[in-house]
Amino acid sequence: NGYFPVYENCEVTYFPSGEDQYQSFIEELIKAEDFIFMEFFIINKGVMWNTILQILMDKAAMGVDVRVIYDDMGSLNTLPASYTRQLEKKGIKAVSFNRISPVINTIMNHRDHRKILVIDGKVAFSGGANLADEYINEKVIHGHWMDNIICVKGNAVWSYLVTFLTNWNALRHEDEDYTVFKNKETIDESNFDGYIAPYAETPLDEELTGQSVYEDILNSANRYVYIMTPYLIIDSEMINTLIHTAKKGVDVRIIMPGIADKQIVHDIGTSYYAQLIQGGVKIYEYEPGFVHSKVFVSDDIYATVGTINLDYRSLYLHFENGTLLYHSKHVMDIKQNFEDTLKHCKQMNLKDTHVNIVKGLFLSIIRIFSPLL
Repeated sequence: NGYFPVYENCEVTYFPSGEDQYQSFIEELIKAEDFIFMEFFIINKGVMWNTILQILMDKAAMGVDVRVIYDDMGSLNTLPASYTRQLEKKGIKAVSFNRISPVINTIMNHRDHRKILVIDGKVAFSGGANLADEYINEKVIHGHWMDNIICVKGNAVWSYLVTFLTNWNALRHEDEDYTVFKNKETIDESNFDGYIAPYAETPLDEELTGQSVYEDILNSANRYVYIMTPYLIIDSEMINTLIHTAKKGVDVRIIMPGIADKQIVHDIGTSYYAQLIQGGVKIYEYEPGFVHSKVFVSDDIYATVGTINLDYRSLYLHFENGTLLYHSKHVMDIKQNFEDTLKHCKQMNLKDTHVNIVKGLFLSIIRIFSPLL
């Protein structure tokens, strides 16, 4: 129903942090010969973006088709309103997604939260990291920044490519035939390592793809489900699924940030702790800093890495994307990353959930408006 094929014979690399993937990101950009397509929620000038921008300018001058989508709201405080024109002058095609309008309407809620880089149809990067220095810990703003990125080579790159081109052509109407961008090289069928399914979430259809992936992993688990998320603003359906899974005897663990990027949003997340802990879900906070990873891993079989937070906006309102792995050896890389992170976490208990009456009342009221946050 979601139109997201399952692929095999792909090469996958999992990066447990932004700084781990950054060098590979740059190396692949330098290799580009035909096109570079980028779609990110946030772009902010600094070491990371300035380095990437210079490569994009050089490649555009060489005739490489360079296209950039960034979200207008996500980059509202980091880029000037004229930035698309600035990029166009440098030979880079650019779109500011869903430009902020002075007229408030529900469409403004639909933000492009995806993070996708596709190069020559051969390689794709995706995960939680945006194009700003804090994502590679070049700049420290909330302690150590934990993130994740997955790199895919092989025929599954086609799905990332179609996801990008669908958004691009909804805004620019340039490409009638997407197959001209498809990599025609022969796939090495000796490279079998399980299955991979890149998927996308859009608020414009009736499929809750991201939530379905998360709930399917929880419902099918027999031993464990490990989760990393920066935000925890969930509805009764997800609460019940988490608790039901834990009550089956499955070891359900969630890692949250120890240092908040948005204090009120973090406080709303902590207001769910007591109910989840009482239901058997184990919750941890990453003491060195901020966890921006969006990861589920289960039973050494399934894992998903992507952009989808456990909050209302990601699950219902945003354009998002993720990558599902099944029976891949890289599921164990993701599990190991979780276990390594757990060593730097504090487990939360019911005593940690106690707040004074005034704050408790405030959080109860503000949860009503949490879909707007």
